[in-house]
Amino acid sequence: MKSYVVIGLGLFGGEIAKKLYELGQEVIAIDKEEEFINEVADSVTRAAVGDATDPQVLKALGVKNCDCAVVAVGSDLGASVLTTMNLKKLGIPYIVCKAQNETHRMILEKIGADQVIIPEHVVADKIARSLATPNIMEYIELSNDYGIIERKAPAGWEGKTLREMNIRAKYGVDIIAVRNGDKIRVSPGADYKFGDESDLVVLGDYDSLEKFKKIK
Repeated sequence: MKSYVVIGLGLFGGEIAKKLYELGQEVIAIDKEEEFINEVADSVTRAAVGDATDPQVLKALGVKNCDCAVVAVGSDLGASVLTTMNLKKLGIPYIVCKAQNETHRMILEKIGADQVIIPEHVVADKIARSLATPNIMEYIELSNDYGIIERKAPAGWEGKTLREMNIRAKYGVDIIAVRNGDKIRVSPGADYKFGDESDLVVLGDYDSLEKFKKIK
């Protein structure tokens, strides 16, 4: 079990705090507004009213012992920056910040945030990928850069082996499983031959997956 501190309990921060707790993690939730604290108090390990721009408040709440911090006060640039700087000084190993826009993101990265998220961009990207993939299962997102898709083997692959297709070198993706009807072959070897109804489970970065989807 890891320990997290989530600062800023609006829609984004509040949901992250509750979800982390549901996943069995220890969660300290902090916000200046008592109203937001009351909304998550029963769904986290500890909830406290406090101003995270004050380093003494963070110390008093034991934040320095946390493994990860989530700064979800994206609408207030000054508070976001000061809070992130305070957390860096406390030695928090990993800091994730919410940003309003690209300028905000760049500032947070400059002062040492390990990961900066613009939630609207993440949601828009996921929806766009789903809409653009009508005959393929929705992307399974592994990270901001990598995902998994499933698609039919391109025409002309029947009877050919993984070695012959040289997929990694040609397309920059990996075939991690192949399904033929009810049978699934996980991590197929180089001598595996594709059938006429093979479904491929493919791992790669999003750009490579997009190109792989277009192979006829």
